[in-house]
Amino acid sequence: MSDEPQPQQPGQGGGPREPRRERTGWRRIVPTWRMTLSTFLVAALLLIGVFFLGYTLVQIPPANALAIKQANVYLYADGSAIARDGEVNRENVGLGRISKDAQHAVLAAEDRGFYTESAVDPQAMVRAAWNTATGKGKQSGSTITQQYVKNYYLRQEQTVTRKVKEFFISIKLDREQSKDKILEGYLNTSYFGRNAYGIQAAAHAYYGMDAQDLDAGRAAYLAALVNAPSQYDVIAHPENRPAAESRWNYVLDGMVEKGWLSAAERAGLAFPTPKENTNSTGMSGQRGYIVQIMKDHLTGNGILSEEELDAGGYRITTTLQKDKQDAFVDSVNDNLTDRLDQKTRKVDTYVRAGGTAVEPKTGKVRAMYNGIDYVKQYTPNATRRDYQVGSIFKPFVFASAVENGSSTQDGRPITPNTVYDGTNKRPVEGWAGGRYDPANEDDRSYGNITVREATDKSVNAVYAQMAVDVGSDKVQQTAIGLGIPSTTPELTPSPSIALGVATASTLDMAEAYATLANHGVHGDPVLIEKITKDGKETVPLPERKTRQAVSREAADTTTAVLRGVVQNGTAAAALGAGRPAAGKTGTAEEDKAAWFAGYTPELATVVAVMGQNPVTAAQEKLYGAMGMPRVNGGGAPAEIWAQFTRDALEGEPVGDFDLDLQAGAERTAPPTADAGSLPSATSPGDDMSRTPGPDGSTSRSPGPGEGGDSTGGGASDGTNGDTTTGGGTTDGGTGQTGGTTDGPTGGTTTGTTGDADGGGPGETGGTGGTGEDTGTGGRGGLAGFIPRPRDD
Repeated sequence: MSDEPQPQQPGQGGGPREPRRERTGWRRIVPTWRMTLSTFLVAALLLIGVFFLGYTLVQIPPANALAIKQANVYLYADGSAIARDGEVNRENVGLGRISKDAQHAVLAAEDRGFYTESAVDPQAMVRAAWNTATGKGKQSGSTITQQYVKNYYLRQEQTVTRKVKEFFISIKLDREQSKDKILEGYLNTSYFGRNAYGIQAAAHAYYGMDAQDLDAGRAAYLAALVNAPSQYDVIAHPENRPAAESRWNYVLDGMVEKGWLSAAERAGLAFPTPKENTNSTGMSGQRGYIVQIMKDHLTGNGILSEEELDAGGYRITTTLQKDKQDAFVDSVNDNLTDRLDQKTRKVDTYVRAGGTAVEPKTGKVRAMYNGIDYVKQYTPNATRRDYQVGSIFKPFVFASAVENGSSTQDGRPITPNTVYDGTNKRPVEGWAGGRYDPANEDDRSYGNITVREATDKSVNAVYAQMAVDVGSDKVQQTAIGLGIPSTTPELTPSPSIALGVATASTLDMAEAYATLANHGVHGDPVLIEKITKDGKETVPLPERKTRQAVSREAADTTTAVLRGVVQNGTAAAALGAGRPAAGKTGTAEEDKAAWFAGYTPELATVVAVMGQNPVTAAQEKLYGAMGMPRVNGGGAPAEIWAQFTRDALEGEPVGDFDLDLQAGAERTAPPTADAGSLPSATSPGDDMSRTPGPDGSTSRSPGPGEGGDSTGGGASDGTNGDTTTGGGTTDGGTGQTGGTTDGPTGGTTTGTTGDADGGGPGETGGTGGTGEDTGTGGRGGLAGFIPRPRDD
C-alpha cells in the first residue's frame, strides 16, 4: 500500500472545505438581507428609544409671555366697543363666542382633517420640507395642534430644537386636551395682521364686529390672513388683492368640500373688503381719556390692580352711553370749539373744556367730555382737580343753612326770602379769623337783597356772610356729604369756601349736584357696569350704598332756588334745554375757568371751560376768548349744557321736579332796599317784571278774606292774613300767597306776605315767566314743580 496520501471525495474525511466564493464587482456594495434586516432592527429600536426618550424628557411648558398677554376691552353700556388698550391687541374668547363659520373657515384653510387625524402629520412635514428645499415655497407642514403649540408654548424661531419640542408637545397635548380646546387656543393665539392677535381682535380690526358675528365670507378672509397676514391685507397692499382673493376662494371651496357651506351659499358670496386700518388712532378722540379714567377708577377703588390690568384679558363694560357721549362732543364743538380762532387770537389756544353727566337716581355716569383729542391733549378735563369751581359751590352753602336750621347774625332763620346786605366788599360779621370783605362781580353793590335774588345774581357778599352764619365747618361737611371729596384742594372751613375757591372736578361737582337732584340722597358715582375676565369669569364690583346726605327739605329748597337762577338769573341760556331745569353759574378767580352746573330730574351735568397754556401747562385768563370780553358760566358752559341736555334726553318723557320745600320757601319776597341802592329792573340777570301802582309802588291784589292794604310800614302775613297797621293788628282771614302761572301765555299774580312781627319787609308774589311750553315759567323757579304736603 502506497504511503502517498489518497485524494478524498468531497464531503469525506476531515480535510479542509472548498473556500467560499467571494463577492466581486458591484455585488460588493449591495447589503445582504441579513445586513438590511439588522440595520432596520437597530434603526427601529434606536428610533423608538429616541421617541420614548424625547416623549419623557420634553414636558409641556408654561405658556410664553406673549401668548397670555391680552388687551383690555372697554365698552359702552350697550356693549359696543370704546377702545382696546395694551401692548398686545388680543381678547381671548371661548369657542362658543366664535361663529361656526369662523371655526370652519380656519379649519378649511389650515387643517381640514383636524378632528379626525392625529396631532402631527409626518407625511405633511416631509412634503413641506421637500417643497421648501426644491423652491416650491416655504411651508410649515404643521397641523393646527402644532401651530398652536408654537404660538402658545414656544417661540417663533425656525430651529431644529424648536421643531423637535413642537413635535413632542403636540403629541402630549393631543392626549391631554380635547380638539375643541386646542382649536379654541389656536384661534385665540394666531396672528392676523394689524396688530390683532386672536380672531376676536381680528374681527374688530378688519370688520368692527365680534367673532361670534362673522359670516362665511368675512370668516374666510380672516382665515386666509393666517397664511400671510401682511401680504393679504388688501387695504394696506391693494396690489396683492388677486392673491388674497385666490386664497379666500380656496378657503370657501374647502368649506364646501367638507360640507360646512352649501354650494348655493358659496356661489352668492362676494369678496368682503375690510374697513380701513384705524389701529394707529385707537386712543384718539375721547377714547384714550375714557380708558385712562376707567383704569384710575379701577385701581383707585381696589377693584383691579395695575398688575392685573397690565396682564390684560378684561372686558370692562362702562356706564357711558354712546348717544349721550356723542351728544356731549357735538355740543362742545358747536358752542365752543367751532367759535375759536386760534390763528388770530392767542387766547383761543388756551381754551379747554371738560364735563360730566350723571343720572341722579342711579349715580351712573352717562357721558364725559375730556378734551379735543387724547393724542393731542392728554389731561382728562372731566376729572382734573386744579381749577377753582367758583360760584357753583354757593348752593352747598344754602343747602347747609337749611339742613342745619341756621340763622343770620341777628337771629333770623335763613330761607330763600331772608334779606342780606349785598353791598360790595362788605366785611363779613362774626368771623374771628380776620377781616374778609370779598368783592362782588364787577364791584357791584346790591344793598338789601333776598337770598333768592342773591343766588340769581351770584352775590359774593351775601354768600360769604351766609357761610359764617351757618359755620364754614358745617358748610365743608355738607359739601363732603353731597359728594365733594374731603381731600379736595382748598376745601377749607373759612368764609371763602362759599365763593368756590376749592378745586374740584366736573365729576365731583356732578356727583354733588346729582345728590341735590335726588332729594338729598347720595351714592358714589358708578362708572363700571360689569367686568369679565377672558369672557367668562365675572369680577365682583363694590356694592353701591346710598345715604341721606342732607334732608329732602334742604335739597329740594335748594333746587327751587336754583330754578330761579335759570328762570331769572345768570343761567338763562339753560332754558335752551327745553325742560324744567335748575342750575348755577360760576367763574373762577381772574376768569381762568367758567362753570355751569345744572340738572333736570333725569340728568345732572357740569360743564367747565378752562384756560391752560399749551406749552407751559400754566393756567391762563380767558379774557377775550371767542372774541368776547369775558367767558362766564352763563355763556359757553350754559350753552353747552343746554344743547347737550336737550339732545341727550331727546325722546325721553319730560319730568318735573317734585319738591318738598322749607316752610315759607314757596313764597317770594320782593327787594327791600331803596331804589337808589338796587340795580334797575332791566339790568342783566334780573328779568323780573314789576307792576307799578298809581303811586309808583308795586301794586297788590288782596286775596280772599285778606284785610286792608298795608299802611304805616305794616306787613301782611300771607298765611293768616293778619295786617299790622300802626302797631295794631286786624285778623283778615287767609291771605293770597305768591302766585305761579304755567302755560304759553304766562301771566302775573301777586300776593302779600310779611314777617310775623310786622316789622319786616312785605313779599311780592311770583310773576309768570315766558310761558315756555314745558311749564317752567315763574318767578324764583317755583312754577311748574309739584309742592309736596309738609306732612308727606
